Amino acid sequence: MGVFTFTMADIASPVSPARLFKALSTDNHNLMPKVVPDFVKSIECLTGNPCSVGCVKQINLPEGRPYKYLKNRIDEIDESKYYIKYTTFEGDVLGDTLECAVYETTYEAVGDGTQYKVVAHYHTKGDNVKTEDEVSIGQDAVTKMFKAVEAYLIANPDVYA
Repeated sequence: MGVFTFTMADIASPVSPARLFKALSTDNHNLMPKVVPDFVKSIECLTGNPCSVGCVKQINLPEGRPYKYLKNRIDEIDESKYYIKYTTFEGDVLGDTLECAVYETTYEAVGDGTQYKVVAHYHTKGDNVKTEDEVSIGQDAVTKMFKAVEAYLIANPDVYA
């Protein structure tokens, strides 16, 4: 097994870290299906509190997407530092090449806005590798989802204020 690390997103935003963290990390099960239905059909909390360590969420993807679902487990969360680490441990998105994918997401205050960063650690099965070309598809999806949520928060300044 190998581990391949990639930066999935490194995006500056005018929205505060607290609002983005809530929207994308702790209340994503409510917001994402509403704001990005082309990417997320629904998110179900299977175990635990939706924003606590050990929580397992199943993300169901809409019809027409190449994958049906994935399951994420929250491994670490620090709401005061706007940091979350979670593992995708199940789902057809892992395919035959990945054991799991671990994501570390930070929301750093920069001026009146945020520097949003997602680092992915892909744990492969056997001698499989994860290339930058393969990762670019995920990077594009992360950026599109982030920008849609950002636009929603800008248009709705009272949400998560």
